[in-house]
Amino acid sequence: MNSKQLHYFTAIYETGTLTKASDQVRVAVSALSHHLANLEAELGTALFVRKPRGMVPTAAGNRLYDHAKAILRSIAAAEMDIRDAGREIAGDVSIGLAYSAVKAIGVTLFQRVLQDYPKLRLSLSESLSGSTLMHLMDSEVDLALVYNPPQDPGLRTQAVLDERMVCVGTPALIGNTSDPIRFDDLLELPLIILRQGLSARALMDDAALLKRLESKARFQMNSVYAIAGSLQAGLGCAIGTRLFMKEHLESGVLAARPIVEPELSRTLFMCELADRPATFALETIRNLTINLALQAVSDGTWDAMASKSAKRLT
Repeated sequence: MNSKQLHYFTAIYETGTLTKASDQVRVAVSALSHHLANLEAELGTALFVRKPRGMVPTAAGNRLYDHAKAILRSIAAAEMDIRDAGREIAGDVSIGLAYSAVKAIGVTLFQRVLQDYPKLRLSLSESLSGSTLMHLMDSEVDLALVYNPPQDPGLRTQAVLDERMVCVGTPALIGNTSDPIRFDDLLELPLIILRQGLSARALMDDAALLKRLESKARFQMNSVYAIAGSLQAGLGCAIGTRLFMKEHLESGVLAARPIVEPELSRTLFMCELADRPATFALETIRNLTINLALQAVSDGTWDAMASKSAKRLT
């Protein structure tokens, strides 16, 4: 298997016919057919079902397409990275940010890229932390800033900051006070939590405490807007951070109480795939994002503490 075969394969996959793929890559239909046959023979499985009106990918074809896109993207990035070594930082980088991260540094990140790296093209995806991590694992983004990622040999992670978790809800529901609330007392309130899985893990990585929360929760949601609206409507309370509902806390619509016995916190990590070599552009965005997060902590924009291993990067 080589990059040329993968390039031809993706063209067939995306266009759906040998004829259209031939026009796209400017290679004769017979040559494309020959390359595809060799690839299928090498892999020992059919990649397409040949039909009168086109090529329908098999399950193996669908899986190979995901791999091929990631491989071809890495090859293109490597070529640009080496070609531009020593020149002005340029290229394409995509980053996935959890909702809180977008709120704290998203706009500033784009401002800095526009100002300092005019030839660097940045793509940003916002989602709940668990979904952001899945985007990274599926090679849909190059970097991901997420909470409590699982230990995985396929990931390279760096702790950035730690956030203390609070109980957020209307004053009528959780009390018009900033006094701490015990975890056991929190369980007696109508709880809104993230649905099970990686998104729930982003809330806390203590499996025993998370299981207790899930058993008591009245609602499970994977929508920031649904959770925010439900909190404001007084339908329940949630475990989150002060940044999550900052504007509504400042207006008094919602209140926040620290959680104790035990005290809850979560850690934000910069993550990337361990087997993917970093480009100059990727290193630039990684370092800039970490620096902006730490600066937001330093100036009070982000109510958190820099992780012990975190440091400003140049």
